[in-house]
Amino acid sequence: MKILLSLLLLVFTLPSYAGQFKKFGDLEVHYSSFASTFLTPEIASHYKIQRSRYSALINIAILDTSKEEKTAVKAQLTGIARNVLGQQKKLNFREIKEGKSIYYLAEFKHTNDETFNFTITIYSNGKKETLTFKQTFFVDK
Repeated sequence: MKILLSLLLLVFTLPSYAGQFKKFGDLEVHYSSFASTFLTPEIASHYKIQRSRYSALINIAILDTSKEEKTAVKAQLTGIARNVLGQQKKLNFREIKEGKSIYYLAEFKHTNDETFNFTITIYSNGKKETLTFKQTFFVDK
């Protein structure tokens, strides 16, 4: 669905998300995390995503930079979100394909002003890489 692709591209181009990627050799891993209420009800319904003030998404796209035109890369992702109290939430990623684009989405619950340290393991082309980042989430009013 081109709508999700457009929405995710918008998320990647917002100033607060600019440059949110890490390079691992020839892989460029773009990541963002945002409230599920950012999605329209139609998009959330189409992708079976629960919209809630207490729900957020992690979006990951992996690109191969070894070629002139960066191409999407298939991968397997596992992850953990750990809050400041040490409580862990397992992240279950699912693959979304739209044309030549591939995205990986994981949903998780949060409370107001809750900070998570994310550890995401990426398995691709026989290699294992670990992406880590930290983000605080707030309940929509």
